[in-house]
Amino acid sequence: MLKNLAKLFFIFLKIGAFTFGGGYAMISLIEVEIVDKQKWLKSEDFVDIIGVVQTIPGALAVNMASFIGYKLFGIPGAISAGLGVITPSFIIILAISILYNQFKNMELVNKFFMGIRPAVVSLIVVAIIKLSNLIEKNVFNVFIFTGSVIGIVLLDIHPIVIILTAAITGYLTESRRGKGHAKH
Repeated sequence: MLKNLAKLFFIFLKIGAFTFGGGYAMISLIEVEIVDKQKWLKSEDFVDIIGVVQTIPGALAVNMASFIGYKLFGIPGAISAGLGVITPSFIIILAISILYNQFKNMELVNKFFMGIRPAVVSLIVVAIIKLSNLIEKNVFNVFIFTGSVIGIVLLDIHPIVIILTAAITGYLTESRRGKGHAKH
């Protein structure tokens, strides 16, 4: 158990240290490490975890790490994964806050961040593509996807409202389907 907790800590430490752009940029990296390499979770469970942690207040990366750690190894797993993912950010933010005034106008620093931005966007796009491949292509899911995009982009509805509405719609739809199947 201790070996797995250490491995979990270092997986999330590595992800936290080398991923810029927040939780969404980390999704594909977490999936590769936890689902593909370690085979600790199935892809379907991973997608469910993403859905659940988006409804919880707080940083997506910390919520994902803690939830995955808890699901795998209970409270010690949640602590191990959570500490792993926040440690690099804590150290980096501390260093930046100490050195910010000295380096804020350096051309090298600005160029560094100009290079990181497109890479972060690509990580998010990869996560979107991978997640979309795990979703069944049917009328209901296309409706939920399209409605969600319209709600967020055009109507400026908060993502939490979209997620909760989709969850309730899914529950009601599946409940009706279940009743319909029970009659046959």
